[in-house]
Amino acid sequence: MRVIITGGGTGGHVYPAIAIADRIMERSNDAEILFVGTERGIEKEIVAKNGYPIKFITVSGINRKNLIKNVKVLKDYIKGKNEAKKIIKEFKPDIVIGTGGYVCGPVVKAAAKMGIKCYIHEQNATPGITNKMLERSVKNVFLGFEEASSEFKEPEKHIVSGNPVRDIFFKSRKNTSREALGIGEDEFVIFSFGGSQGAAKINKAVIDLVKKYGDDKGVRLVFGTGKRYYDPVMTEIKELGIEVHDNVEIKPYIHDMHLYISSADLVISRSGALTVSEISVCSTPSILIPSPNVAGNHQMFNAKAIADKGGAIIIEESDLSGQRLIEEIEALRQSEDTLKDMAIKAKSCAPLDASDIIYYNILNG
Repeated sequence: MRVIITGGGTGGHVYPAIAIADRIMERSNDAEILFVGTERGIEKEIVAKNGYPIKFITVSGINRKNLIKNVKVLKDYIKGKNEAKKIIKEFKPDIVIGTGGYVCGPVVKAAAKMGIKCYIHEQNATPGITNKMLERSVKNVFLGFEEASSEFKEPEKHIVSGNPVRDIFFKSRKNTSREALGIGEDEFVIFSFGGSQGAAKINKAVIDLVKKYGDDKGVRLVFGTGKRYYDPVMTEIKELGIEVHDNVEIKPYIHDMHLYISSADLVISRSGALTVSEISVCSTPSILIPSPNVAGNHQMFNAKAIADKGGAIIIEESDLSGQRLIEEIEALRQSEDTLKDMAIKAKSCAPLDASDIIYYNILNG
């Protein structure tokens, strides 16, 4: 079985693609997989690190603020579609799978027109524009959340699979993850990140946590800023005269996400679909700050999927501050029973084995 997988831009599109690829390789002895992405996207780095070949095409996102700039977007789309056709002709896939992001458009459209069986996966409760446009070109749409079905037009194509999470998350355990990271058993671990791109307002609030917990030997704070925000965060910390102690780790990017989520007592993050799935698989309580700058407010729907069951606390970005975070953290630190209850309820939101559901539907499709 020869498979092209395309998806990119953010970790939320790329990591599910890798989870699907891993399952295909695990289940099929003769599988060959090629990724297609863009050189600007995070997939350029992540896919290679996970051992898969990748080729690149030209594509750019729709500009909703300046419609004139979409002339270039259209030119890029046509160029990207021609590049995709060339890759498809050379690789000769049996199946093409898209996991979201603008790169999926020209690849899936080109493959479908060439008579190749195509599938897409939508991670969010509110689908993205590219997947909506691709629905008519594919055999099935796999859904991370059942609620997304109402936003599409061909429900007979829909299969609720949940979000593919890499096996390494299912296998992660708090004690072994802490041992791997050199974290003590009795430390209260707070892990904050703003998604693969980082989040300026979360970073601003977490700087207050660096000051609050920087000399608290009972706390370990791991702070993932996002690459583009790392230097501004470090500059602000220096200008504020905040000392960064040994119990505080500030990183531009988190590579071993499974270790950090599973080792944490509390995660503070955005609520992208994949993040919510990974947190629930690891049975980790969380404070979720949905991004207000996404289509259809889908991060709020993602957050509510776990918060409504008691596994997470939601803070809207308009209400976010360092002081608010400290209040929530201190309340949880003083109630071990609450944290244990949140962990159990977070685990109850863990997705089905989405990768297997996708694999067997493709195999029998």
